[in-house]
Amino acid sequence: MTQRLQGTVALVTGASSGIGEATAMALAAEGATVAIAARRRDRLEALAERIGPDHDVMVIETDVTDEASARAMVERTVDQFGRLDTLVNNAGVMLLGPIVDAPIDEWRRMVELNLLGLLYCTHTAVPHLLRAADSEPRKVADIVNVSSVAGRVARQGSGVYNATKFGVAAFSESLRQEVTGRHLRVSIIEPGAVMTELASHNRPEIIEVMRGTFGSIEMMHAEDIAESILFTVTRPRHVAVNEVLIRPTEQER
Repeated sequence: MTQRLQGTVALVTGASSGIGEATAMALAAEGATVAIAARRRDRLEALAERIGPDHDVMVIETDVTDEASARAMVERTVDQFGRLDTLVNNAGVMLLGPIVDAPIDEWRRMVELNLLGLLYCTHTAVPHLLRAADSEPRKVADIVNVSSVAGRVARQGSGVYNATKFGVAAFSESLRQEVTGRHLRVSIIEPGAVMTELASHNRPEIIEVMRGTFGSIEMMHAEDIAESILFTVTRPRHVAVNEVLIRPTEQER
């Protein structure tokens, strides 16, 4: 069976764990050459070994909140593999809690990673993606921005995280309108509760609240979201999946 992404190159940020890790494996399994980027080199190298010696994989240790590093990551990918067909902006952080008396450094971290990091990566990648969309083998290219159900519904205790994810949605839709006529598709994936490291970055008291909210439901796994991303980027050239909202069956909001 022909692999659907054979001859293409994908770059996945936040690939050292969770959704990014599962997405890199899924894209490679469909024949894509993959650049995997994150801050934890040891995790990336372990992932490259799991993807296997039969696949072209490049490990890039980087922090996408640093503009120069984010730009260098994209350019290294293109220099190494000659093109870029798919960008998955997955790197992100979720730091919840009340707005009143919140630690401002948590807000800053979310804005810098969830928004600015995504913007830096996208700005650098777009010219390369447009070139790929104008060439074989697929004559289409993809940007997939991993957002959240928090990008659709604002809730108490999630204000700044909501703000960053609403921002991802607004930016994605504006960019989509700008480039879709050139066959560069822009998609957002909006997961609900997923069993990843994301929640563990919160303060202990916030983690306890989250356990009370989600502890009784069967949560999704990173592979569930990776399947949605793979579906999105393997559609025929004339089909664009603009938005995917995916929640655990038992999650009400």
